[in-house]
Amino acid sequence: QVQLVESGGGLVQAGGSLRLSCTASGRAVSNYCMGWFRQAPGKEREFAAVIAQSGTRTYYADSVKGRFTISRDIARNTVYLEMNNLKLEDTAVYYCAADGDQPLFDIAVRTADYDYWGQGTQVTVSS
Repeated sequence: QVQLVESGGGLVQAGGSLRLSCTASGRAVSNYCMGWFRQAPGKEREFAAVIAQSGTRTYYADSVKGRFTISRDIARNTVYLEMNNLKLEDTAVYYCAADGDQPLFDIAVRTADYDYWGQGTQVTVSS
């Protein structure tokens, strides 16, 4: 129903910044709660950030709070993840996901809550 494509990943030095993009097609991002997840080598996929369908509420994992910012551009049908002060432990494949089942002002943090996923984009933080 909706297709998600992430972009913007790459290699960045520790302390640097990177902005990821998740562009949707088929449906508008305003129809979904939109989340970012990440999976580091040897670790399970974990929640990073989410924006409610309303666009008025965001929530972050403790590990990224204060450094990452999720935002949405309805006109571009794109969700962004601005990552600042990157750490080595931020190295992971980052996935964009959409949850069509959440109420307008609610957020979801579990992978099982999400219905649609992008292919992922690699972020590598180097020293």
